[in-house]
Amino acid sequence: MLNALEVFTTVVVGLMVGVEFSVAFIMNRILDALPEDSGQLGHAHGGRMLGALMPFWYIGSLVLSAIWAVAGWHHHGAGLVVTAAGLLIVSVVMSILLLVPINNRNKTWTPENRPADWKQQLRRWDRYHYVRVAVIIAAFTLLVVALV
Repeated sequence: MLNALEVFTTVVVGLMVGVEFSVAFIMNRILDALPEDSGQLGHAHGGRMLGALMPFWYIGSLVLSAIWAVAGWHHHGAGLVVTAAGLLIVSVVMSILLLVPINNRNKTWTPENRPADWKQQLRRWDRYHYVRVAVIIAAFTLLVVALV
């Protein structure tokens, strides 16, 4: 049963990393290259879509990692799993304190009501997101190593 939990948790976290990596390095570049207001509208729509899904994915990944850490406390790699769970806590805190406030504003913007500094706010979100992606990649890597 522990093996199934380990694999399931690693897959869930790995998929989350893939989505967030794609947002950071693929989707945002595509949206930023679109003409006129299309990019900003795409960012707003993406913020609404992913903003509804990702909290469950982040919290779910953290809960699965915590269960793995407790269930496998006396097994090889437990320290790695605890560290990974700690990094996932950091990613959740970063999300709540840094990224969600910007996303909540962004998802309501239209070309008619967006603030003058909307591009700067999206660039700030991107910088925080790059750090968050690095944090969750590190957590995922620790989970993979703990499997070995």
